[in-house]
Amino acid sequence: MRTLPLSTSSEIPVLGLGTWRMGEASGRRKAEVAAVREAIAMGYRLIDTAEMYGEGGAETVLGQALAEALRTGDVRRDELFIVSKVYPHNASRRGTPEACERSLQRLGLDMIDLYLLHWRGSHPLRETAEAMQALAARGRIAHWGVSNFDVDDMQELSQAVGEGPGCAANQVYLSLGERGPEFSLLPWMRERGMPLMAYSPIDQGALAADAALEELAARLGVTAAQLALAAVIARPGVVAIPKAVRRTHLEENLAAARLVLDAATLEELDRLHPPPQRKTPLAMI
Repeated sequence: MRTLPLSTSSEIPVLGLGTWRMGEASGRRKAEVAAVREAIAMGYRLIDTAEMYGEGGAETVLGQALAEALRTGDVRRDELFIVSKVYPHNASRRGTPEACERSLQRLGLDMIDLYLLHWRGSHPLRETAEAMQALAARGRIAHWGVSNFDVDDMQELSQAVGEGPGCAANQVYLSLGERGPEFSLLPWMRERGMPLMAYSPIDQGALAADAALEELAARLGVTAAQLALAAVIARPGVVAIPKAVRRTHLEENLAAARLVLDAATLEELDRLHPPPQRKTPLAMI
């Protein structure tokens, strides 16, 4: 799997597994744990979650899957890159470490590889950054970052960060159908060597039914969803974390990460889903 360097150190795979909407119903837990186990067995190493997802339920699902995979030797801990997020209302100087400890307990881990502020809230950015840096100093997280931050937020965050490790990544909504971040946010992040993590890179599955995209994908021998996903991670500095539960979707997403799109295909994609010509508000789901 191709990787990108983080601004602080280490590397992150360009394709991972999202867990949004997991852990919301006890009746689905067995299947969700099995899906994560299957993803790990296939080679997925980046897995994204959050305390918000199922109010800790997704972290619990992931924690069980990780425990089983580690116990059976399917993967080593140092091969995994686990991402979680803190609620904005918990992101105070005191609340951030408390939330992190709860996440670590649900995940069954000693350290989270990347811990993000889920979106901007009422707590001062300096407080949150200092709490994140303290967690990194204690070895409870390896890196920290943010989610749903636009350029102005990132600039303010940069000014708020003092001594210690800075923001390593920013996770936002980016897809062929939602290309707003490409206008100013993605260039800003590229200049600083900071990966952009794209959530909902297939527009929650909507692009899989895009007729024009299907026609182009058929000529390439892939599905519309695969082409949409490959287009996102073809952008320099971008990581994608689509959610998938079915084996076929897990396999298709892995195959999409290996697709190499030529200039003609990229031009056609720009025609079908034009890049932004002006700054627009950052979309959120």
